[in-house]
Amino acid sequence: MTAQVCVLYFAKSVELTGVKEEIVAVPTPISSRDVWRLLLQRHQRLSVLQDQVVLAVRQQYVAVGDQVVTLADGDEVAVVPPLSGG
Repeated sequence: MTAQVCVLYFAKSVELTGVKEEIVAVPTPISSRDVWRLLLQRHQRLSVLQDQVVLAVRQQYVAVGDQVVTLADGDEVAVVPPLSGG
């Protein structure tokens, strides 16, 4: 099964992708690591954020790892890079 999700990019990820948001077809259920890999395939420049980025699914933070998320059409997935400054 596939879901059409709205991927939102923040901070440095906007610079790297050149877009603030896009609709992406994502197989579901899927691990957060596989969501990240799917986004890397679309935007290889995101690889500089590897091991630093956090995803937010429906406004809940999800570490990139083995956690399985079930997505539905219209869900939001945000790419949240580390914030600079203090």
